[in-house]
Amino acid sequence: MDKVRLKILEEIYKNIPPEAGLTKIEFEGPEIAIYLRDVKSVLEKEELIKSIAKIIKKRVVVRVDESSRKDFSDALEIILNEVPPDLGLTKEDVTFDEVLGEVIIKTTNPTAFFKDKRQLYNKIFMETGWRPRILRKPPLRSSILESTVKYLISQSEARRKILRSVGDRIHRDTLFKDPYVRITALGGFQEVGRSSILLETQESKILLDFGYNPSAPTLKQSMPRLDVANIPVEDIDAVVVTHAHLDHCGLVPLLFKFGYEGPVYATEATRDLMILLQLDLLDISKREGKPLPFDLQDVHKALLHTVTLKYGEVTDIAPDVRLTFYRAGHILGSAIAHLHIGVGLHNIVYTSDFKYGKTRLLDEAHTEFPRVDTLLMESTYGNATQLPRDEAEAKFVDVINRTLQRKGKVLIPTLAVGRAQEVLAILATAMDEGKIPETPVYVEGMINEVTAIHTAYPDLLSSEIRNLINEGRNPFLHKAFKVVEPGKARVEIVDSDEPAVILATSGMLTGGPAVEYFKIMASDPKNTILFVNYQVEGTLGRKVKDGVKNVNLVVEDKLETITINMEVEAIEGFSGHSDQNQLLAYLESLTPKPKKIILNHGEPEATNKLYSLIEERKKKNRSLIPATTEVYKPRVLDSLALVV
Repeated sequence: MDKVRLKILEEIYKNIPPEAGLTKIEFEGPEIAIYLRDVKSVLEKEELIKSIAKIIKKRVVVRVDESSRKDFSDALEIILNEVPPDLGLTKEDVTFDEVLGEVIIKTTNPTAFFKDKRQLYNKIFMETGWRPRILRKPPLRSSILESTVKYLISQSEARRKILRSVGDRIHRDTLFKDPYVRITALGGFQEVGRSSILLETQESKILLDFGYNPSAPTLKQSMPRLDVANIPVEDIDAVVVTHAHLDHCGLVPLLFKFGYEGPVYATEATRDLMILLQLDLLDISKREGKPLPFDLQDVHKALLHTVTLKYGEVTDIAPDVRLTFYRAGHILGSAIAHLHIGVGLHNIVYTSDFKYGKTRLLDEAHTEFPRVDTLLMESTYGNATQLPRDEAEAKFVDVINRTLQRKGKVLIPTLAVGRAQEVLAILATAMDEGKIPETPVYVEGMINEVTAIHTAYPDLLSSEIRNLINEGRNPFLHKAFKVVEPGKARVEIVDSDEPAVILATSGMLTGGPAVEYFKIMASDPKNTILFVNYQVEGTLGRKVKDGVKNVNLVVEDKLETITINMEVEAIEGFSGHSDQNQLLAYLESLTPKPKKIILNHGEPEATNKLYSLIEERKKKNRSLIPATTEVYKPRVLDSLALVV
């Protein structure tokens, strides 16, 4: 047995009291699982497990030995009796995972289980022998959340085998004495799309994101260039997914098609959104006759291998690498990744996509880290500034009011993840404050499912929205919002005399219900199309935004010319990316200061402009960006040695 494992076992055996009846210790992924016959003696000493975790520097989870658990019916009866009636818990909200010895409890109020030093949680654990896993039951139903939980429980035995295999790989002795750290740009450098970075040390190989660029002219250009790294996928120790946009997570299932068997680390919200978007990508590719290099089975396999982490949770993902996620402010669940390599050897902060500015939906990106040697930072808007948020919202309200006053309807084509929820929050607040008259807001497409997922994670939303939810005013449940059910006649909505706002995908009019609404709304000058996200060159959205007056579209299987008489407006102040000023402000606020800055995720002109500005700031204000800071702007396939 490896020395590192022996040391962990010795410390646990030494510290667990005999009366707890320790039966076994398992290495389950990054966690150490301790199985006991009597959990009461451990739970009553609330600092004991924290103390053990601190000594061994690992995450520790306590489970009850199978022989000491109550049977399902007795355990269910205890749970239903112990949970206060005002929580409205029913037997349908309780599911048992026999393999892991956990009871999954869905509730509208998870905090009730953790009040008064986890009193209710511990009581259920001690009296039933089943370790509670508390999940929030969102106020909006999400089919993805429900199916994900069911699938993971049904595959619990397979998942346990995966976690134990991952645990063996993480908790192995280090072999090599000559340390080095190197990164290779596999995608998303001096370009936007297919983001991926290979991080190599003398012991480990880790992928940071593995994205897809659907607009690339060839399949080869749409994928990260792992083919040139000469590394078999089975040699990769871990995949870290920073957020659920397809340009960062779209091809993770492909790794499993190629034979990868390791873990995928993400926040819980990222996992849920990632599955939704990957399934949608498969569906679109099938409908358009453009097959992807992976299938549904690979998506399911990636889900089974996903290990979810909370912000601020330090986790071993390899023998010499520890990962901590921090708030990124980009979309729900998005994370900045802090990677601690070796014993103080090198620390990398990978911002991925981030927003250093508060939005309605999310708080701004985290800036304080234990240590930073190398900063990997996006440069998407390195050459552009955005409209200040208050001005963008004021313009948004003005466009809505102007259209409603003339009895028109506003079509807002939008991205399903992030932007749509931002717009919904703005609309709800504006109506509540009387800035916009209460008006039906029709929501269609994948937006509804994504919004439901947002309601499952209120703790990840902005402090402003959390306060509204605590006051019973959840903006996503506003009475003006109306879900358009599949099959409902869009013509009825458009032809009604009532002014309205319509939110639909896709954001660039490349498909989806937004295009169908556009076809029947475009000719009426009372209506407005309001773009709230970037329109890529060549898309229908870009043509409309640039002022084209006629477009040819298929209507009921016939090609028709659509005349655009509707008002066309665009507001680009709602981006989830930091603009030029925010990127520079982030660098100046970052604590501590990095020795190296590596720019990625930006077109060449954006990356080059940000590079020049950083070099200028180095000369002007050395305390904010030290003059000794090395700045790099690599291209795809470039490698950089960070430690040699």
